[in-house]
Amino acid sequence: MSKHPYLWAELTTEDVQGLAKDSAVVIQPIGAVEQHGPHLPLVTDALVAEVVVRTAVERLGGASNMWVLPTLHYGKSTEHLGRAGTIAMSTATLQAMCMDLGESLARSGVRKLVFVNGHGGQPSLLDVVARDIRHHFGLEVFPVMPSRFPLPAGVEDPDPFGIHGGFVETSLMLALAPELVRLDKAVADGLRVGELYAAQRHLTLEGAVPTAWLIDDVSASGVVGDPAGAAADTGKRIVGHWTELLAEALLEVQAFAFPALDGTAR
Repeated sequence: MSKHPYLWAELTTEDVQGLAKDSAVVIQPIGAVEQHGPHLPLVTDALVAEVVVRTAVERLGGASNMWVLPTLHYGKSTEHLGRAGTIAMSTATLQAMCMDLGESLARSGVRKLVFVNGHGGQPSLLDVVARDIRHHFGLEVFPVMPSRFPLPAGVEDPDPFGIHGGFVETSLMLALAPELVRLDKAVADGLRVGELYAAQRHLTLEGAVPTAWLIDDVSASGVVGDPAGAAADTGKRIVGHWTELLAEALLEVQAFAFPALDGTAR
């Protein structure tokens, strides 16, 4: 018996054949291996995605018919290429991997796929590939990014542009893998981003009219944000809140179905 009965890779082929496919939800955590400044490990995005997914599925219980795939650690980290340690997939490579995943799951009879993404460099790519998987293989596909969920009440990032290695990510890693965090090397950086866009009416770093940026455009250290005040207790609160919201979303995914044009469920 598997210690983690919700892990897809620990099932046998007969187990998969016997799943209730109409309600099964298969979840792909996806992150990155990329620089996170001098104080956080390369695995930050992938680890956060994996822990939030596993904890959400554990919260739903063993009979939920939710299945977690092995975490895809490599992502589209083009903006961090050139910083030591970063391993980036091209757009074409990551799209092809996701398409192959969708085809493979469809051939196993699966109908619902959720991408849970921990890396800010690829949500647009996953939105596009989700629709392609829907078109080519018929799966209902849902890209989710936990960091787009709100922070828990009483928790606020001191830097409105704190998107990489700042308060939130440092707090998360202090909660999940404190032995990998080097707080003595933490620095605030990218703070001039606010000044850069202060006079702009429409342009933003990321938003309605985003700017395509590389890390060298906005940060010397690789950090975009301020890790000051980050704490493990804060990280635990964030993980708990995101886990709760993801679990709720997964139940909605499981119950969702597009109606056919004649009004019946497909």
